[in-house]
Amino acid sequence: MGHPSERVLQLLPHVRDLEIENKKYVILTSPLSLEGTSDTDYKAPNILQLIFSLFKNVRPGADLTRFQLPPLFNMPKSQLQCYGELVYCVNKDMLSKCAKGENAIDRMIAVIAWNLSTVRTPTFGVAPYNPVLGETHHASRGTLNILLEQVSHHPPITAMHATDETSNIELVWCQQAIPKFHGTYIDGVINGKRRLNLLQKGESYVMNSPIMQFRLLPKPGASWVGNVKIKCQETDLEAQLSFKSDSFLGFKGGNGAIKGKIVESSSMKKLFEIHGHWDRIVYIKDTTDGETKVLYTPKEVISALPTPTLRDPVEGVWQSESAAVWAEVSKGIINKEWDKAREAKRAVEERERELHKQRKSIGEIWVPKHFDLCRYTPENGWDCTPKQKTVSPAPIILPI
Repeated sequence: MGHPSERVLQLLPHVRDLEIENKKYVILTSPLSLEGTSDTDYKAPNILQLIFSLFKNVRPGADLTRFQLPPLFNMPKSQLQCYGELVYCVNKDMLSKCAKGENAIDRMIAVIAWNLSTVRTPTFGVAPYNPVLGETHHASRGTLNILLEQVSHHPPITAMHATDETSNIELVWCQQAIPKFHGTYIDGVINGKRRLNLLQKGESYVMNSPIMQFRLLPKPGASWVGNVKIKCQETDLEAQLSFKSDSFLGFKGGNGAIKGKIVESSSMKKLFEIHGHWDRIVYIKDTTDGETKVLYTPKEVISALPTPTLRDPVEGVWQSESAAVWAEVSKGIINKEWDKAREAKRAVEERERELHKQRKSIGEIWVPKHFDLCRYTPENGWDCTPKQKTVSPAPIILPI
């Protein structure tokens, strides 16, 4: 039969199965891209089965955070990896351009284009693993280094810190994903702040995430909806974006519509208009002279993305790394060995429950390793502060 990694690589050439210390494995699969996912072998085989399961076990309005999906409906990667890949899995560096603008308007326009590059085509019918407490994902693209940690399990809160010392850029995210079942659709709401700091310019851009919506009936499908605000307090500039599905109940197709504007926050004077489709092309129009330019072309940035790999397959990967924690589950999913995937997933979750029980028995309060988590407030939601000033280069890298 050969080595397990040989069997995986024969099935999917874009899957990296790499051995690390203690005979553990890291499974790295292709990231979500403009085309969705190219790992067609692990798409859910029966969408109706998932829909019937939801109708049978969950009431409309319910929070699906603790709803346990069988591996049949999991993609072989953790939610931590999905968040991280939004930032470091790109064919074109959009982030460093944010700090290169000659004036505040140019920088805001670059920030909007970068923000759009973090929006990927949702994959209907499969979902990533729910991260376990203390799970991490550490990756790099060039001089950009990214670290994510699951800083809370109930509620599930993810923190991200990314730094690029060459471009003097820092990202700090703290967010809570809340999937809610509404009968004919599921809303994946992501609460929390996303901050982009241009350190050399002394500017901080605070933004939120759109809602990922999965339609179950009458025709299954997925799209991004809702409003996104990007605000820079220091420059008095604000961008307002509206993501819309321009289909009717899923029958016309053509999701991805987006409209928006850039305004002066203090006066609400409109400076630019934004329109188009985030998955095709987005335009920006100067309201002063009517000149229209291309703002963002996703095909150049998030199409046919390469699969991350290891800088050194022998050392450097933490035991808390997502790609190692869930490796056996991912291997079962990729090979369609569902019993093995189910047992491996149960083992990860049982270990999480056992560790929680042990901490509770001795009155120990779990503390995140890489972040200080601020308490929730209705005004600001969850927030976090990185314990280190910069993120170190990671063992997992995106080939560029």
